[in-house]
Amino acid sequence: MDLVIRAAVAFLFVYLLTRVIGRRELSSMEPFDLILLVMIGDLVQQGVTQNDFSVTGALLVGSTIALMTVGVSYASFRFPRLRPALDGEPVIVVEDGKPIDRNLRRNRITIEELAAAGRQNGIDTLDKVRWAVLETNGRISFIE
Repeated sequence: MDLVIRAAVAFLFVYLLTRVIGRRELSSMEPFDLILLVMIGDLVQQGVTQNDFSVTGALLVGSTIALMTVGVSYASFRFPRLRPALDGEPVIVVEDGKPIDRNLRRNRITIEELAAAGRQNGIDTLDKVRWAVLETNGRISFIE
């Protein structure tokens, strides 16, 4: 039972950590970020399993993490009021060709990154953009 509780606490910690880090950083991971994520996984694993290298322990921890992932997903689906807290909300970063500085700062997006995302979508200038929305998956959608 100790392993299940440790796995549940580790899941909640990693879930909270990914929410704090922000969707923009997670969607555009650099090699260093990927290495850091693997290190966090290893550190969390050590805290969860301690010295338990048994197959039973691995199955308990894996099942707990899987069940909690499905539980969070189901809660997000079933209870719309929880969705913003669990998944986040889309954020408008450009309105009528003008960047919204407050939203850009809050999500740590520079004008250069915004312009680069626009160019990747075939938009040469932000003046033509009616809306740009930072989606919950970290990508920016543009509506002309």
